[in-house]
Amino acid sequence: MKSNWKASARVWIAATIACGFQANLYAQSEEHALTYNGQIGQIINENCVVCHQDGGIGPMQFETYDQVRPWAPLISYKVANREMPPYAYDQGIGIQHLIGDWRLEQSEIDQIVAWVEQGAPLGDPDSSPPPYQLRDPNEWNFAAQLGQPDLIVPSNSYDIPASGNDLWSNEIVDPGITSDRCIKAVQVKPRGDAAAVVHHANSSVLLENEEGELDRQGMLTEYAMGKWGEMVPEGVCRTLPAGAQIAWSIHMYPGGVGATAQGEMIEDNVVEIGLWFHEEGYENSENIFKQDLALYRIEEQDDLVIPPNGYQMTQGFHSFDHPVRLDSFQPHGHLRMNAASLEIFYPETGRTEQISQISNWSATWHHSHIYDPDVAPLIPAGAVLVLKQWYDNTADNPNNPDPDQWVVGGSRTGDEMTHAWLAITHLDDEGYQKLVAERKEKESRSLAGQD
Repeated sequence: MKSNWKASARVWIAATIACGFQANLYAQSEEHALTYNGQIGQIINENCVVCHQDGGIGPMQFETYDQVRPWAPLISYKVANREMPPYAYDQGIGIQHLIGDWRLEQSEIDQIVAWVEQGAPLGDPDSSPPPYQLRDPNEWNFAAQLGQPDLIVPSNSYDIPASGNDLWSNEIVDPGITSDRCIKAVQVKPRGDAAAVVHHANSSVLLENEEGELDRQGMLTEYAMGKWGEMVPEGVCRTLPAGAQIAWSIHMYPGGVGATAQGEMIEDNVVEIGLWFHEEGYENSENIFKQDLALYRIEEQDDLVIPPNGYQMTQGFHSFDHPVRLDSFQPHGHLRMNAASLEIFYPETGRTEQISQISNWSATWHHSHIYDPDVAPLIPAGAVLVLKQWYDNTADNPNNPDPDQWVVGGSRTGDEMTHAWLAITHLDDEGYQKLVAERKEKESRSLAGQD
């Protein structure tokens, strides 16, 4: 038996070496074919030029080979470390199927790195990659897919000085809604250079009560620097009710924060909400559930203290008395926060499931991680959401303005926050069991198709 095992092992090792040798030859031949005017320029045009263009927020332009070539080593470094495109979300941990995911495929990363190692060749001078269709930086992010917004709600206009303390604006706007509408997508967009100074711009829904006073009904949407927008899944309704007023809460930081900082006065600073709606009556369709977006606190803000040149970690727990589907996860903090995670604990089994991990979080790029509806967590009543965030108040944190300061919880940019924004679809038992059964059926069909 032992000699047979050794013989089999020798055959397996020989076959593995042969396959590896062939794969290496194939990889080498593929690498030699990599040029800017081939696959590389197309990858850059499709993933980088959206920001790195004339008038874009990127600090340099990547619209042509002559613009790209001097930056090739830095591009390779940033791409290989998954710092660019700027979508911080860990590979291989938890749910990976996201809507609006900016991350490059590993094969694209490997091609860019190999191209730079070969000297970043141009390739056939008579050929060129398909050009990126330059987009107006002030265009709505969902316009190509959904057209222009059905409703735009602007804030008042403010002039923001080049330096000074944090500023806040709180105002109420009447958007003229005459019937209940279900939101299909929503984007908050500071106009022009205002993107550098708007730290966040949150909006709430207000309705008049019997006494004629305005009561808060919940969030409309949340914006923080870098956020692309939110898509609401099919089959659910995030409602903007008839007669609703919109309450703005806008936090501005003179001079700007991060790579997009202008360091100068911003005149006529206006923030807009773009709303795309389903057709009227969508909420009355069969099997439509309600979705809301809310702030889920991780720790009481007054309890958060980070020592000079030190670290901190916060942890919070939330559960529901009914089943839900978790549609999106967006951790929030300021300049010292550098990581976040989301888990689900199931008390009946004692099992903890990892859902999302962000190990290189930055306040200059907030993302609402929207789970594909086919994999979005279905959470039974009583299961516990476990939210964690980490803070680095040392010189190793590139966003840290002063590691020698004590940092406490608060609303200023120099303070810290510890919460996450979650979009939740609220289910009943029947709806929950229906979604669970549909997933099992899809999994069975998928497995049958692989036989």
